[in-house]
Amino acid sequence: MTTQYNYNRRGSGTFYAFLLALVLGAVALGLFLHQATSGAMARIAGLITGRSTSIVSAPGVVEKIQRLNRLETVVYSLDTVVEGNKSSAVLPDLLAGDRMLMIVRGQTIAGVDMSQMKPDDVQITENGNERTVRIVLPPSQVFVTTIDNRHTRVYARTTGLLVPVDINLESETRAKAQVELQKAALEDGILDAASRNARSTVTAMLEGLGFQKVEVR
Repeated sequence: MTTQYNYNRRGSGTFYAFLLALVLGAVALGLFLHQATSGAMARIAGLITGRSTSIVSAPGVVEKIQRLNRLETVVYSLDTVVEGNKSSAVLPDLLAGDRMLMIVRGQTIAGVDMSQMKPDDVQITENGNERTVRIVLPPSQVFVTTIDNRHTRVYARTTGLLVPVDINLESETRAKAQVELQKAALEDGILDAASRNARSTVTAMLEGLGFQKVEVR
């Protein structure tokens, strides 16, 4: 008695064709994910892999930093007493002087004007999978010094017996106080503090953009 076996070679060929198509599909998908670095392709790749792909060029980094505009990083507040006075070159203050003591509260705001950034201030290098960005920030500066009128008042005033009250003395004293407040802020290192804080802010932003190494100065 002879038993005959029939082999279905067509089914085996179908399996190998399917396997080949699977391998070719995986290769094509890998190439697509590798090339999809921006635009709609990057968004599709992100949906496939579950990760977003973002390649930021030097002009792109400059644009993002410039959007920060006037980055206010330090607010310096101070309460002080400022004297304003006018005297006569001939008569004593008792007769012709005008003296005022003013309690002043004010603040100085400093930071970095990011709109001054230029493309040359950004350098991006790639070493394998590590992307490094080096940034040179504009110098810090004082943006504004203001007097808080709600907490500023005349503490004492004496006017000579022979002269009327000078209506301009109070405004001149306020202007003098504004100058002294800004001078005190500068002497206390407000510009250095503004630069440090700006570097910290920009460093955090660039790390969020995916740079592995960030140098900001």
